[in-house]
Amino acid sequence: MSELVSGNSQAAGKVSSTEDGFRKLIIQIPCYNEAGTLAIALADLPRQVTGYDVVEWLVIDDGCTDDTVKVALENGVDHIVSLRRNQGLAKGFMAGIEACLKLGAHTIVNTDADNQYKASHIPDLVMPILSGEADYVVGERPIVKHPHFSPIKKMLQSLGSWAVRKASGTSVPDAPSGFRAIHREAAMQINVFNPYTYTLETIIQAGRKKLRVASVPVGVNGDLRPSRLVKSMSSYIKRSIGTIFRYYIIYTPIKAFSVLAALFLIPALGLGIRYMWLAYHGHGDGNIQSLILLSVLATAGFLSLLLGVVGDLMAINRRILEENRTRLLRLEIAMAGEKPLPSN
Repeated sequence: MSELVSGNSQAAGKVSSTEDGFRKLIIQIPCYNEAGTLAIALADLPRQVTGYDVVEWLVIDDGCTDDTVKVALENGVDHIVSLRRNQGLAKGFMAGIEACLKLGAHTIVNTDADNQYKASHIPDLVMPILSGEADYVVGERPIVKHPHFSPIKKMLQSLGSWAVRKASGTSVPDAPSGFRAIHREAAMQINVFNPYTYTLETIIQAGRKKLRVASVPVGVNGDLRPSRLVKSMSSYIKRSIGTIFRYYIIYTPIKAFSVLAALFLIPALGLGIRYMWLAYHGHGDGNIQSLILLSVLATAGFLSLLLGVVGDLMAINRRILEENRTRLLRLEIAMAGEKPLPSN
């Protein structure tokens, strides 16, 4: 459960319409105990961006136990989305997205409370959306030149981005980047199942839904605090590999399980050919163990193929559920006082 509160009475009274010609940009910041850095991040955010009539700020209070909300209100944040308890970055991100849609956002920009990304690049980030070239834009950090990323982290970032490109059919070079601009139509179609982070999964969803995904170079600021997601390099490696593997199974089940099946069926085929050759020359009785191993491998291979088919059927069911969710979200937006949003 979440609660939306307007922190700025003037902003609460602003028009939040989706009428033709009116464009609202909402910049959202997911927060969990960010009182120490939030004011610095907010100080860099723009109040005017070319192409938009209104620019508003929204903070997601993900069960903060410090003065994050107080800092947000003192620094002019227009809206606060409060979660009753800490639910993680992915849940906070989605709570913010839904709130922005109900507030009439044409475009949503997501950034971090630690001021990692240079807010001066927000106009560059939204430009592909304003020009009609993209529905979802990811800010590309200079990872290779980033002084605070270790060689292992840079390698994993590259590996994760490569896996996302393969699973999504996009060309995003920096998939883990949280600096993003999202058109309202794209925002209504994305959903996050992973409780850890939203970055990789939303790109995969956008690509597989045939949304136009683009990337633009952005700058970064110096670190103000250690990463909350990377508590240790070992946990980061484990989570990264597990996340990539999970996405392949969820979003490309036929491909993933076909590869697994091949690992069993190819050796089984080799053993079968060998056994038939030996049996033809009268040595089959002494190689029964090969026949048993062949049976085990073949069974495992066919079961893997069956899992791929089942996974593909589940993926179809998930797409139907996602379409129903989008329809319900449109109704909620209409009930919140907005006209039903157009599809373009």
